[in-house]
Amino acid sequence: MRQTYFFRGEPMLLAIDVGNTNTVFAFYEDDEQKAEWRIATDARRTADEYFVWLDHLMKLNDIGRKSIKGTVIATVAPQTLFNLKTLSRNYFSADPLVIGQADCDIGIDVKMPRPQEVGADRVVNARAALTTYGPNLIILDFGTGTTFDVVDGEGAYIGGVIAPGVNLSLAALHQAAAKLPRIAVERPEKVIGTDTVTAMQSGIYWGYVGLIEGVCNRIRDERATPMTVIATGGLSPLFAKGTDVIDHVDGSLTMRGLVEIYSRNATAARRET
Repeated sequence: MRQTYFFRGEPMLLAIDVGNTNTVFAFYEDDEQKAEWRIATDARRTADEYFVWLDHLMKLNDIGRKSIKGTVIATVAPQTLFNLKTLSRNYFSADPLVIGQADCDIGIDVKMPRPQEVGADRVVNARAALTTYGPNLIILDFGTGTTFDVVDGEGAYIGGVIAPGVNLSLAALHQAAAKLPRIAVERPEKVIGTDTVTAMQSGIYWGYVGLIEGVCNRIRDERATPMTVIATGGLSPLFAKGTDVIDHVDGSLTMRGLVEIYSRNATAARRET
């Protein structure tokens, strides 16, 4: 079922998701995504540089700067936050809602000793997945790291697992072994490689399938309950083809979570006034 997070006639929202590798900017109107673009994450990039890049793309898509009345930011790279806040305030006249700050209600209980240590993207994913799929979840995110996040039967975030990302592992393999080339991540036809490239592809692809299946099954055993596995991130469709353990592939999970959390906080603010 399609979730509705905005009131009709709501001004446009700019949602920003800062990952370790890429930063995604997405524009929403009446909870419908109008555009999405990404740029390499760089803490040295200034607010002015962000805007020069964004302004060109916005004009190509007929998005007016003055139509943006709200911004929401999730970042796993804290050093980028100052410039993104400056971008929001100086160019869009909006005080941004920042995931993880005290004034932001994410709408999900984080049952961990130090909840502030949980990556913003992980709790955002958990919030969106809980709304769409219900409780008892494993959320598998293929990013710079491969993460497994767990939502229990009461709808609380209780922790997870962090492993090296697929591309990070490939880069490390290439750097550490002089004779091993850079390769693309693909599903090989056979497990047994007959040359260096197919052997590496098999090791990465089937090795990560084994990791996915092993971790998910151990989480299910530890929780002693059926759990739905949601996969997100760019490589999720590729790896979902190699295993039955993934129940759903949801590429829009993070951005949908940002929109939902913004709407939740905006609605609360209206009630207070």
